[in-house]
Parts: sequence; C-alpha cells; structure tokens
Amino acid sequence: MNAMSIQNIGLFKAIGAKIDYLDARQKVIAQNVANADTPGYRPSDLTPIDFGQVLKNLDGSKMTVRMDATNPLHMPAPGVVASAHSGEQKKTYEVAPAENSVILEEQMLKATQNQVDFNLAINLYQKNLNMIRTALGRNG
Repeated sequence: MNAMSIQNIGLFKAIGAKIDYLDARQKVIAQNVANADTPGYRPSDLTPIDFGQVLKNLDGSKMTVRMDATNPLHMPAPGVVASAHSGEQKKTYEVAPAENSVILEEQMLKATQNQVDFNLAINLYQKNLNMIRTALGRNG
C-alpha cells in the first residue's frame, strides 16, 4: 500500500520549489554583497520563475501542466522542477573606478523583497499543513 505524503501534493511541491528558488536567490544576493569591493565584479541575479504563468497552463479537466516548448534544451524532464538559472543584471547605473558595478542599496532591496517572499511562502506552507491536520482531526 502506498503511503500518501505531503511531498506528493502538487501545492506543497510548488511551495517547496518557490522556497528552493528563494534560497538560491538569497545566496546569489549575498555573493553580490560580499563582492561589493571586488575589482571588475558584476552582480548577478536569478531568472524569476513566473508561477502565475504555470498556474495559467493548468488544464482543469486533466490537472496537468501543458508544456510550451521554445527550445527542447530548456525544458526539464517530466515531473522535475527546473533549477533556477543565473542571469546577468540588466543595467547598472553606477560603476566604481575598479569596474565594480555592485550597488549595495539595490542588493539590500532585493534581499528584503526576497525575505518577504520567503516568509509568505513559509506561512502559506504552514497554513495549508494546518488545514490538512484539521481535516484529519489532528488539531495539535
């Protein structure tokens, strides 16, 4: 008999993927801040994942995600969440004399937004877990 776990529920997979993305993004932002004085360093960021577009691709009758293939090399294997890919920062407005373009204020704003998104994802995960516990009669 197969045991059902929360890792098999699509919502928890999606929230887990978002948390993993935010964790990876925090590491990239921390790397940018750590190299704020490194000559020639260019900050990077992760390519954002549009979870809204993923939800739009859900087919209500089959509850599967339709693939939108732009390049077969970019698509993950079925059932696998794609890893976030590092991307270059779009434009920098300041470049230090040592050719460093890290703007600490910009990185701090990104870190703050990342923390807000992380807290939201954790709260959503916890509330859904509590809802399942309530449905199972385990209030505690």
